[in-house]
Amino acid sequence: MWQKDRHQRIRALLSMLGRVSNERIMAELSVSRETVRRDLLDLEQAGALRRVHGGAVLSSDEAPIAERARANVRAKSAIARAAIGIVHAGQTVFVDAGTTTAILADELAKLANLTIVTNSVDVALRLRGTSGPHERVRAMNEVILLGGMLSERAAATTGATTVLDIRRYRADLAMLSPVGIDQRHGASNFDRAEAEIARAMVENADRVAILADHSKIGQRSRITFCAPRDIDVLVTDRKSGEAADLRALKKTVGDLVLA
Repeated sequence: MWQKDRHQRIRALLSMLGRVSNERIMAELSVSRETVRRDLLDLEQAGALRRVHGGAVLSSDEAPIAERARANVRAKSAIARAAIGIVHAGQTVFVDAGTTTAILADELAKLANLTIVTNSVDVALRLRGTSGPHERVRAMNEVILLGGMLSERAAATTGATTVLDIRRYRADLAMLSPVGIDQRHGASNFDRAEAEIARAMVENADRVAILADHSKIGQRSRITFCAPRDIDVLVTDRKSGEAADLRALKKTVGDLVLA
């Protein structure tokens, strides 16, 4: 079957079902898993679908943040607890916007003497300190919220002003959460503006830590922002050990931390 015909069949399946597994596509088209992977990559780049763990969904965008916030919470919490092990007092840390980094912020709030630079309103609020019934608990870190336009997708600043603001700082560490990470292309995102912010943080940090749960391992989204060789630490959960792509990533990234 020609590639064009395969793509049409996959689009038809998604139009009918809304979500389709790799196994269903393999059976319907009588093709290999590798062929399905390549076709889904091509269709995702064309904006026809969104790849998810085990298949694809009919979508012109990433899943809503409320839906993502409910997914793999236990894994994301384990990743956040493990990730603070690479953070040291006195450091300046970039943190981008995402459901994993929001959980990370709760863990970072337990540390002291950090300067955290973020475009995420949620991260900034979680780090500022909390109010108790009788007194305010003092925030133990300096928190800098980057300027820019407020994104329509999430409670975060975005755009050219945000990218320029990032370049005012030199961070010891960037802690970023992608839509996907694979051994060939590295960390990637669906949204162009979010990818540009992550890329600017990578370029202006001495070290880069990618926080990705098992559903993101081996996945590639539309826009790459950090090549595998530029990832100093990959923090993921132990369920990722079941993914063949993790073995390939281990050979390329600096360090691997399993939470």
